[in-house]
Amino acid sequence: MVRITRRGKRAWVTFTLGGDGFESARIKGEWNGWQDEAMKRKRDGDFYIVKVLPVGERFEFGYLVDEGRWMNDEALPTTGSPFGSTNSVLTT
Repeated sequence: MVRITRRGKRAWVTFTLGGDGFESARIKGEWNGWQDEAMKRKRDGDFYIVKVLPVGERFEFGYLVDEGRWMNDEALPTTGSPFGSTNSVLTT
C-alpha cells in the first residue's frame, strides 16, 4: 500500500508492505538508482518506509523480501522490467 501526501513540489510517500510470511523487507526504486533500502517493521508486523519525492514524477520500484523474492505493490499498476520480472509504477 502506498499513501501520498503532497505539499508544494514535494510528496511524502509512505510505502507499507504486509509482513505475513517473511522476515525482512527492502525497497528498491528508480529514485535512487535501484539501491536497496531497509524497511522498518511496525509492531503489527508490517514493514514501512517514508520517502520524499518530487511531485508529478513517475517511478518504478519493487520490494525485496527475505533477501531474494521480488514483490510488487498490489495496489499499483505494473510494467515489465528488462530482467523478465515486473515493477510497480508510482506517480507522485
